Amino acid sequence: MSDETASTPWRGRVATPLRQFLSTEAGSAGVLLAAIAVALIWANVADGSYERFWATDLSIDLGGDGIHLTLREWVNSGLMTIFFLVVGLEARREFDLGDLRDRRRFILPAAAGITGMALPVGIFLAFNAGEHTAGGWGVAMSTDTALALGLLALVGRNVPVQARLFLVTVSVVDDVVALIVIAVAYTEDIRLMPLAFAALFYAFTFVLVRLKIRSGFAYVPFGVAFWVAMLESGIDPVVSGLILGLTAAAYTPAREALQEASDLFRSFREQPTPELARYARFGLVSTLSWNDRLQRTWSGWTNYLIVPLFGLANAGIAIDAGFLGRALTSPVTLGVIVAYVVGKPVAITGVSALITWVTKGAVRPSVGWSSVLGTGTIAGIGFTVSFLIANLAFEGDDLAEAKLGVLLAGVGSTLVTWLVFRITSMQSRPRRAVLLLGDSDDIIDLIPEVDEERDHVRGPADATVTLVEYGDFQCPYCGQAEPIVRELMTDDDLRYVWRHLPLTDVHPQAQIAAQAAEAAGLQGKFWEMHDLLLSRQDHLRIADLIGYAGEIGLDQDRFHEDMMRDECTDRITANVESADLSGVAGTPTFFVNGQRHYGSYDVETLKKAIKLARVRAKIASKRSAV
Repeated sequence: MSDETASTPWRGRVATPLRQFLSTEAGSAGVLLAAIAVALIWANVADGSYERFWATDLSIDLGGDGIHLTLREWVNSGLMTIFFLVVGLEARREFDLGDLRDRRRFILPAAAGITGMALPVGIFLAFNAGEHTAGGWGVAMSTDTALALGLLALVGRNVPVQARLFLVTVSVVDDVVALIVIAVAYTEDIRLMPLAFAALFYAFTFVLVRLKIRSGFAYVPFGVAFWVAMLESGIDPVVSGLILGLTAAAYTPAREALQEASDLFRSFREQPTPELARYARFGLVSTLSWNDRLQRTWSGWTNYLIVPLFGLANAGIAIDAGFLGRALTSPVTLGVIVAYVVGKPVAITGVSALITWVTKGAVRPSVGWSSVLGTGTIAGIGFTVSFLIANLAFEGDDLAEAKLGVLLAGVGSTLVTWLVFRITSMQSRPRRAVLLLGDSDDIIDLIPEVDEERDHVRGPADATVTLVEYGDFQCPYCGQAEPIVRELMTDDDLRYVWRHLPLTDVHPQAQIAAQAAEAAGLQGKFWEMHDLLLSRQDHLRIADLIGYAGEIGLDQDRFHEDMMRDECTDRITANVESADLSGVAGTPTFFVNGQRHYGSYDVETLKKAIKLARVRAKIASKRSAV
């Protein structure tokens, strides 16, 4: 075993769309808050120009028929459709690839999401009982996921990613139910013929998906027609965005599809013609799911343009002393504030605790109770859906009071969330870890689990953390990762496992190099050969490999014979099959205690992942010892 360590800089790889989504929320929250501030200033200093501007008509006429909407309606019902498309994509991704792929884990977030809407609605109705404003109950129920995530990142800097993921899973239900409410409760006149056409256009898009049509241009006409039909039906067309988003399945690129893309690129490399370039481009793009492609296309636009523009178009309230005096005692404003600041955290935390108690821990939150409470308090930030429903349910002073209540509730929820995590940070380190991370079992992505008899293992067998790498000896990224792994191995509580994934379509000598490592392993020198191969990736011919065998003291004749033995090739085949089962298509891919590591693969990022895995392992061991 080689114990040398080294360090080299290495450019990190692209994170998953979900983690990209999470990482951009703090910045987009700042843009949204700036847009809200501009809207408030504009509405109070520009002598009515704010309302006049957003009430401007913008029509599209074709032969006397067309769409006639104000600028605000184009934003609220047009651009916001794209926002809810991204919401639908994220919801579908959680079901296909996230925690919700274990359907049992949907029970608690679903209950928390529904209860987190029902209790606030009840509180609002209690404040507005017998009043004409009671019909606006929908204003007080929905969380603005994007803004909540952004402010959570600002006020809870040490909050684990798992807490933000828990907020996303709760919000999945929240958003779906909220848009159903808009479609049913806040639609006065539903026209059946346009609704039938909407269903037909959606069916066409679904058929295109089932036929695996990859061209985006094929979907655009049906998507636009679906939106227009929903608008004509009387149902707010933002619902169409969510429905279309839920249609787009999420999956990791299949290794076979990547190999086909490599073959197309190789053909282009041999004969660089425009036609082959088009085929190669299509082959590369088609390896990605529609969910992934659409998220990468629209997430930035929604976070940094569409939602801030929505804030600019809707947050402007003319505020003076008289209005404040009325609003702060109004049942609308008070109902919204109490519903969000009190109702949301009580409902989400309470139902999570109840389900955990009833099931005796069989169903429980995937995070600690401070994270659950913090999720509940930050969920008191309502904006997008709340303002959409407010525009449908209210007008005049009632509308302004509802909007003020939503804005003040957001401020209050943010302050309470900061207090929750501030108190948590004052606890002892072990207790703080349990409060934030919880003690639920993680979903294991690695199949099969590590076996000391079957796998190549480096480090102590009783280590708390196991780092598994799927690698290719000819892959340059694996070569760059090797010094990083060596530095990580200075941790005497870390076990490292190498599994083969030779990408023979792009690395023609990867398979024979893997066989060389296995043949060296039969003479007890796997890791010596492993290190040598990764340090000499440009020289992996048969003659080179036999020379390396002599260099590390192997019997070269036996080594050459062993390379072709079934024992060597079968082990590589088993590793490749395990990569397929674990959803691995490229190298290097890392797993930390059985969970796939997403994000950058630099030393610091991997150390943080290992540290987090160690904390969770210690929590789990204490729970099992009780």
